Amino acid sequence: MYTSAKPYFYGTGRRKSSVARVRVYPGTGAITINGRDVDDYFGLETLKLIINQPFGVTDTMGKYDVVTNVNGGGISGQAGAIRHGIARALLLADDTFRPALKAAGLLTRDPRMKERKKYGLKAARRAPQFSKR
Repeated sequence: MYTSAKPYFYGTGRRKSSVARVRVYPGTGAITINGRDVDDYFGLETLKLIINQPFGVTDTMGKYDVVTNVNGGGISGQAGAIRHGIARALLLADDTFRPALKAAGLLTRDPRMKERKKYGLKAARRAPQFSKR
């Protein structure tokens, strides 16, 4: 669909264990995720709203095409990673978007990760059931 000869802006987005490699092309607003259309990839409308948030904040809805490769995590984490990547790519496209994106909190990577399991416990903090007798 897109060749490397066509100029684009690149952004890497991360959330939880998801990583999104986002390329933003000047275009009509088409979003492709892992070779599939955004409506085909994300069933929930809320996830599509999350992805389009950077465009709404910068008032560039329908001005850029997005091609994304995303892997790891679940659909919610992937949507957050794509949002982060789009925001970073838009920053390269036009530096005047920085105050609006920063105020909306779209440039900050969500640091919440799953805590690792500790030995002697059933989960990260869940202890085995205590038996008095």
